[in-house]
Amino acid sequence: MALEVRPFGVKCNIACQYCYQNMHRDAGNGGSQYHPELVKQRILEDGEPFHLFGGEPLLMSMTALEDLLQWGHQQFGETSVMTNGALINEAHIELFLRYNTKVGISIDGPEELNDVRWAGTIDKTRQATKRSIKAIHQLRQAKIPIGLQIQVTRSNSSPDRLPKMFEWLREMDALEIASARLHVLEIDHPAIRKIYSFSAEENITVFSAYKKFEKTLKHLRFDIFRDVHQMLLAEDEHGTCTWRACDPYSTEAVNGIDGEGNLHNCGLTDKEGINFQQPANMGYERYIALYHTPDEYGGCRNCRFFLSCKGQCPGTAIDGEWRNKSENCGLWKYLFEEAEQEMLNEGLSPVSLHPQRKQIEEKLINHWANGQNPTLQYLIQNFT
Repeated sequence: MALEVRPFGVKCNIACQYCYQNMHRDAGNGGSQYHPELVKQRILEDGEPFHLFGGEPLLMSMTALEDLLQWGHQQFGETSVMTNGALINEAHIELFLRYNTKVGISIDGPEELNDVRWAGTIDKTRQATKRSIKAIHQLRQAKIPIGLQIQVTRSNSSPDRLPKMFEWLREMDALEIASARLHVLEIDHPAIRKIYSFSAEENITVFSAYKKFEKTLKHLRFDIFRDVHQMLLAEDEHGTCTWRACDPYSTEAVNGIDGEGNLHNCGLTDKEGINFQQPANMGYERYIALYHTPDEYGGCRNCRFFLSCKGQCPGTAIDGEWRNKSENCGLWKYLFEEAEQEMLNEGLSPVSLHPQRKQIEEKLINHWANGQNPTLQYLIQNFT
């Protein structure tokens, strides 16, 4: 379970044009007041380390930020923050060092590659990007662990821009940054699809280029390719939530906590712009239905990668309808097929070719029908 503390809801200092949280802003559900004691009380009820999230969490005053990070460090021994990086200064870095704070930087590259993360004008946007990249260098100089979050779009990964993107990622590799998550663009508006997204075929070409490029790097690895490999080997005990059968109305992998201590779902699935309150029980109807529904109707029937993929994140479902499988199914199948062949060449046994795969699938379906969501690792280890 990840705890995302959003002290001011989805309030942000920039306006990323593709942001999945724009639904909330457009609906007038974007902000909240920050009441630290209510937030701390809710964190203690969950009993897990938290991620300081947003919107942009560094809109907090330095006093409020230090209070929360210090408290989090006392409770859990560590803290973490996800930020676009444009507001980071030396005082922030001192706090991160003092309170063992890991930092995630959400950025799509240098200069024009990051223009979709709009700050009002081209000049202001480019200045914000420069500040973010400067912050990355300062954080690494201070030996603070960093992970990158990158949206793959036409702005940074079209054929004419990909060489510059790779050049920048080599710079990040030289800073000994170990991890970057590549996000397939989640599309909530037709205009975003037209301007920034790739077609299914283009996504395969682009992500194949990233996978090939990764082999040339010394430190930096892209989580998406590791995820596919781990899921095929049923090493999903700590698997990324997008592969773990997420109920879009209860999002068991993510608890969002607003500034007033209210629990909300993962924002990726809130397509109506409503801060749904989490129910006590999880439901897995989507995955049971996908297992039985043919491909031509938006389902996954007879797909040998279902155990590993499960139709992927409901936030990326076809036509925005969470009951459907991911609209990026073609990309996932390609990556799974490629990884499957690589494993066979290495003498490994992917779960997609398990001789009793059908029986394992049926056992998983039975667990879901009873409100349980076991890992593949558990199912296979206890399969009889």
